[in-house]
Amino acid sequence: MNTAMTGLAAGMALGFAAYFGGFWAFLLVLVLGAVGLIVGLAVQGDLDLRPRRQR
Repeated sequence: MNTAMTGLAAGMALGFAAYFGGFWAFLLVLVLGAVGLIVGLAVQGDLDLRPRRQR
């Protein structure tokens, strides 16, 4: 899945959450999506979290 398709899927998920669940559902989906993105990038190796842990 390329970047455009991933962005489309994320936008559709946020749109459905906003339409059916309201603002708080939209916000929850947005926050959990961001957390999932960060975890996925860290596991994949594209995000280096070592400088954050050394403090």
